[in-house]
Amino acid sequence: MTLLDSRTAPPAAPEGPKPSPRGAAALRDLGLGIRFAAAGGREGWIRTLLTAVGVGLGVALLLLASAVPHMLDARSGRDQARSEVKVSADDSARSDTSVLRLDTSTEYRDRTIIGRLLHAEGSAPVRPPGVARFPGPGEMVVSPALKELLEAPGSELLRERLPYDITGTIGDAGLRSPNELFYYAGSDTLTPAAGAERISGYGAHRATDPLPPLLVVLTVMVCVVLLVPVAIFIATAVRFGGDRRDRRLAALRLVGADIRTTRRVAAGEALFGAVLGLVFGLVFFLVGREFVGSVEVWDVSAFPADVVPDPLLGLLITVAVPLTAVLVTLVAMRSVVIEPLGVVRRGKDRGRRLWWRLLMPVGGLAVLGITGRVDEYAYEPVKPFPIAAGAVLVLVGLALLLPWLVEACVKRLRGGPVPWQLAVRRLQLSSEAASRAVSGVTVAVAGAIALQMLFAAMNADFNRVTGQDPARAQFAAYSENVTGEAATSAIERFRATQGVDVVIGSVQAYASKPGVYADDDIPPTTSMTVGTCDTLRELARITSCEDGDTFVVHPPGDKDMTSWIDRTARKGQVVEIGTGEGEPLRWTLPADSRTVQGRKDPMGDTHYGIMATTGAVDASTLPGAQITAQIRVDRSVPDVAEHVRNTAARIDPGMRFITLDSVERDRQYDSIQTGLKVGASVVLLLIAASMLVSQVEQLRERKRLLSVLVAFGTRRTTMGWSVLWQTAVPVFLGLVVAVVGGLGLGAVLAWMIAKSVSDWWLFLPLTGVGAGLILLVTAASMPSLWRLMRPDGLRTE
Repeated sequence: MTLLDSRTAPPAAPEGPKPSPRGAAALRDLGLGIRFAAAGGREGWIRTLLTAVGVGLGVALLLLASAVPHMLDARSGRDQARSEVKVSADDSARSDTSVLRLDTSTEYRDRTIIGRLLHAEGSAPVRPPGVARFPGPGEMVVSPALKELLEAPGSELLRERLPYDITGTIGDAGLRSPNELFYYAGSDTLTPAAGAERISGYGAHRATDPLPPLLVVLTVMVCVVLLVPVAIFIATAVRFGGDRRDRRLAALRLVGADIRTTRRVAAGEALFGAVLGLVFGLVFFLVGREFVGSVEVWDVSAFPADVVPDPLLGLLITVAVPLTAVLVTLVAMRSVVIEPLGVVRRGKDRGRRLWWRLLMPVGGLAVLGITGRVDEYAYEPVKPFPIAAGAVLVLVGLALLLPWLVEACVKRLRGGPVPWQLAVRRLQLSSEAASRAVSGVTVAVAGAIALQMLFAAMNADFNRVTGQDPARAQFAAYSENVTGEAATSAIERFRATQGVDVVIGSVQAYASKPGVYADDDIPPTTSMTVGTCDTLRELARITSCEDGDTFVVHPPGDKDMTSWIDRTARKGQVVEIGTGEGEPLRWTLPADSRTVQGRKDPMGDTHYGIMATTGAVDASTLPGAQITAQIRVDRSVPDVAEHVRNTAARIDPGMRFITLDSVERDRQYDSIQTGLKVGASVVLLLIAASMLVSQVEQLRERKRLLSVLVAFGTRRTTMGWSVLWQTAVPVFLGLVVAVVGGLGLGAVLAWMIAKSVSDWWLFLPLTGVGAGLILLVTAASMPSLWRLMRPDGLRTE
């Protein structure tokens, strides 16, 4: 090799750093995105905190939802622990630990108070859970909520009804919820003859009835409707600050980064915000759990110790939220081109495509149709997963339809006042952010409409017509423990109660035909009712009545019962009044007794048998009789119901006292509807928070533009109306989608349970809620708007 060869040979390339493997490069880019989110200065931290707070609110609600099974199990366990083990009422079952118990539950201003009157039969009576010392005569232990209510101003009528000395409080182990009103009171006069039951302990096993098929469908839909908006809210929260992020990624392209790098950097930034949101959500959940005991929504509350998320569901949330954040970010970046000199949004050139957005709601309806109808009388369990999958597809599909509809509508809007033009132009330039903010409202309202239609369709199955007539009487009281002179005086005490207009009060017993019968023969027996002429006219069709009259009453249209009554109530013959222990009273039915037809009382019961006025029979001498009082009151008298209940408690603490209602609701159905109200209230608050955070974030993105408008003399009122229209237009279009989709989903669900749609106009109140959210969010965003509308926003560095 010559010197010339050495001079002409190309110089050897210097050894540079070896290229990083693809995995290491991806991790490096993710780390760079995390650094941008964590160390991006004041603007970066504000953007990251907005994302973290939004995700945290959604995570906290998901953790709360995952804790519901444990909450219900704990509540049911405490209820089971305090259930009573009942034994025979005869003296052979009496022991040193047995207790006589009388149910003395009552109501106070539409709140139920559960009460038990206890009498110890020995020196070591069994104590209920949560009770440290057995209450003595005249003493009671109460729940903390009841103690607070008794001590509150204005509770004089309740203190009058519960005239016992409070000697302690019931612990958490003896209560279903912290706001439950419950008490145990001691007595030394209870006897089995007075209606008391003997118990030997607590913790009796009670089998719970499974949910009927229709309620299973309803429960599945409630869960879907409450949780899908939360998932969409989280997906929306991770997109906060998207415009600023895209511009920053364009700067990365300018210094040499490729498309894949920018996407990984964006994914890292979203990942950091989502993980920080998980931390925020856990903090929100733990802090909120400490106050959950003092919060009561629709009469529902829980102990903080019961709010424990399911471990598997908690793990699923921990994994799914960051994964969703990354996927949403990568999908969103497919609609933009990040170039070194700026960002090009593809959607403006070719428009959004409709066909694939229709696949999800149509597919969801198809899944529900393939699932088939649910037989309410079938013994086979309902399959909840196809129903949930179909409903989720429909609701998510409606959220995907909204961006296309908003873009298609706003691009055709022209002219109008200045605020309207500013709002329309902003929506034309960037309708995606507005659509994201409103998607939660769309899904929540659509699901609520479908649920309301489902509730209305099955309403008749779980609301029984009682036949009671609240116009004739509002309350009814019964007691078998008030006999003798007390029976007649009790009715007079009701009549003398403040606010009482009419008392249909009677003393009732049984009358039978005298004679000797074989053991397997039943003597002809009918009822014996004693009352004033006014009372008897309410129970039978009596045209004329004077004190001393007697009647034989036949039920309308019942020939067999009429024959049975005539065999017992023989005019001019003796009948025996009273059954069970003791000597019956022999009484002769007057021969001139008139035969009349019975009628329904306010309770809806038809009366028949023998009726006598107080002048014909001394009601205080009837053995085995009970008093019945159906009471009509003057509703204009304050606390009239409490006055009547206090009278009943003074007459007999164990008196059955009911409020007449024309319709009786199924308890399981009612509890599901209450759960929906609680969940819907929380979701609506979350949606309002989502829209507010999104609105503030959009205003921050437009800080410089707002400052320019102020510099040119734009008035604040103009900008305020512009913000209102920017929120109102997408919400209006979202409500249109929600109404159409909700009605369609509700109709299919009604078809599934073989019911017809009873009301197509159920969406009107829900659209009013959506309009209210517009005003709420706009009003709450005004302070931020005023702060940003300053000329100094034009400064730059």
